[in-house]
Amino acid sequence: MLRSLALILVLWLSACSLLPDRTEDQQDWSANKFYSEAKEKLNEGNFAAAIKLYGSLEARYPYGRIAQQAQLEIAYAHYKNDEPASAIAAADRFIKLHPNHVNVDYAYYIRGLSNFNDSWGMMGFLMKGPLRQDMSERDSKASQESFENFKELVTRFPESKYAADARQRMAYLINAVAMSEIHTARYYMKRKAYIAAANRAQNAVKEYPRTPATEEALYIMIKAYEALEMYDLRDDAERVMRINFPDSQFLTELPEVGGKAWWEFWKT
Repeated sequence: MLRSLALILVLWLSACSLLPDRTEDQQDWSANKFYSEAKEKLNEGNFAAAIKLYGSLEARYPYGRIAQQAQLEIAYAHYKNDEPASAIAAADRFIKLHPNHVNVDYAYYIRGLSNFNDSWGMMGFLMKGPLRQDMSERDSKASQESFENFKELVTRFPESKYAADARQRMAYLINAVAMSEIHTARYYMKRKAYIAAANRAQNAVKEYPRTPATEEALYIMIKAYEALEMYDLRDDAERVMRINFPDSQFLTELPEVGGKAWWEFWKT
């Protein structure tokens, strides 16, 4: 009996030695401790754990510089964790609570990034050559919102260290939004919805006149007005195109491309 009890005790002690050390009780953590632990998780790429720790920090210590920094970094953690809606909400909250904070420009920047069509939009922006993603084929709503976010950043904080990158992204976004109008106009042309096609192309010319989309937009307007037998408008569009794009390949395709009607090319 005693031998059995001794064996059980040895086995129990051996099992205890294999258990992990008891986690330190967070009830005793200071604001600095919460912040350092959260920052460590953030640097490790464990964004979910960082978000939880930042939230605990703010719940326990809602006031002061460290809490403010946690509110800002939690927006970044949500962004990196592919949670754009939560990142935008956190950034908006920081802007509302601390409009004059020294780092509030970063909140505007994170908000713009989060609307930048998430990580795929980021990859499309960074890639070069044939692998670069065409954002114009995606829903343009997020692109438009991202553009406005970056515009607000560079308007309010022209000297911000994030302003140069924001301006570069704005140029990319405006081209993408303009080309989204072209994709839509092409869609209508394929279906012989000429009025709708002309309107979308005209909108691209009017709203985004200095983008590469303008050239094809004018071409679509020419062919749509021609199909509608609106010859005065067709001639006006062609005149503008010849003045601004005298070497355009589209001009060589009027009225036909190698004996094939121009709209046949959009069917393939």
